[in-house]
Amino acid sequence: MTETGVVHGRFQIFHLDHLKYIQAARQRCSHLVIGITNPDPTLTRTDPADPARSLPQANPLSYFERYTIIREVMFEQGVDPAAFSIVPFPINIPELYRFYMPADAVFYLTIYDDWGKRKLQLLESLGLRVEVLWSRPFDKKGICAGKVRECLAKGLEWEHMVTPAAASVMKKLRIPERLANPG
Repeated sequence: MTETGVVHGRFQIFHLDHLKYIQAARQRCSHLVIGITNPDPTLTRTDPADPARSLPQANPLSYFERYTIIREVMFEQGVDPAAFSIVPFPINIPELYRFYMPADAVFYLTIYDDWGKRKLQLLESLGLRVEVLWSRPFDKKGICAGKVRECLAKGLEWEHMVTPAAASVMKKLRIPERLANPG
């Protein structure tokens, strides 16, 4: 077992398949660092592998909102607070990784598309240890946060795609109302 592992994502909305990714990584390390990418507009860059990821409408939740949701989901799962950390991770700015991530960690990835391949290249170019948990075609991805956001925006059912803790925090922070009534 590795001492420290790192997962990352925008988590714009943290859903059940994000949890599967985190659980798979947790089984491989003693301490898991959960990196929240696109933590704010100043640390968000467009990448040709997936330009839509940097658009404001693809990033409606603040870092704090995502941090709070993930923390509560981890507690809901019974994870000891000492066994994980949640930090910002400017994935599109590799020269900043050393300020946010432990260099001796194993970075766990899942790959579904060109963006996943691009992240693998970014991490490996810095000499970081990377383990691909799984690589699948995009049509096998499962839940997409964009679908959850779409359901929220249209007033459709969405709670079945997130954990009870995530739904509770989102309601407390009034995220469903905000996404249904932007502006």
